[in-house]
Amino acid sequence: MTETTPPPAPEAKPHQKVDWLGELRGLALMLLAVLAFHSLIAKPFYIPSISMMPNLLVGDRLVVSKYPFGWNWSSVSFHLLPRGTWRIWGSTPEYGDIVIVVPKNRNEDLIKRVVGLPGDRIAVVNGQIVLNGKPVPQAIEPAVQIPVDEKLKCTGQFEDGPCYDAFAQYRTRLPSGREVFELPTFRETLPNGATYLIIDHRDQELDHFAEITVPAGHVFLMGDNRDHSADSRAPTEENGLGGPVPLSNIGGRAEFVTFSLDGSQTWNPLSWWSALREGRSWNTLRPAIAPKAKP
Repeated sequence: MTETTPPPAPEAKPHQKVDWLGELRGLALMLLAVLAFHSLIAKPFYIPSISMMPNLLVGDRLVVSKYPFGWNWSSVSFHLLPRGTWRIWGSTPEYGDIVIVVPKNRNEDLIKRVVGLPGDRIAVVNGQIVLNGKPVPQAIEPAVQIPVDEKLKCTGQFEDGPCYDAFAQYRTRLPSGREVFELPTFRETLPNGATYLIIDHRDQELDHFAEITVPAGHVFLMGDNRDHSADSRAPTEENGLGGPVPLSNIGGRAEFVTFSLDGSQTWNPLSWWSALREGRSWNTLRPAIAPKAKP
């Protein structure tokens, strides 16, 4: 009987050192790629206030595209570049576009709607936009219903706190027992046919704005919740935009809602599912175009 020679034991591989420099280089490249996408293509956006209600609700998560109007200092994520008037491949928004804007007196992104273009004469009379001498049509719509919620904050020229007092007269209880605010709602239609809902529930200072001409390279912006939006009608001292906004301060266009949370969620991910608002995911934010009237 022959003896078999056992196979030689595998040689131990030499210990390889971690290439920390290479790892850091790869991480830096990944972060640069994310920053480039965030600055040049699209970024997420969170709605923290009621200024664009009823079309945008507190807790909505959006996608904002960065390229529709070209690029400028405000396109760059986290506003890493100093302010400037330069633009690359710049173009002008259209009536009804929802855009991201950086106010001239602070470094935070706001979201508003374009209602006036360069060269337009614009005024607000009794809450109605008058564009180039013609009132912008406002048709009465069924009142929107906003759930009564202590997390609903009213911010604007006159208040900063819960909406109970501001909306008190519109509070009602539905047959189901749920309490809501039924707020006066109108459908506004701009000259290009862009149409959307607005809320206007009281007569206040910003409902009366003397006519101005929008300068070249600027747009006039307003919130859809007309009584709770510090926009181009309001001076910068009151956290408004201080008049028409330079196109170099427009950082992108809102495209669609990815999902929306009603504020009832906690740190526990299991609570996020029940906090999802039904029917808001993937809703487009581009304004509808009203059909032209037959001659």
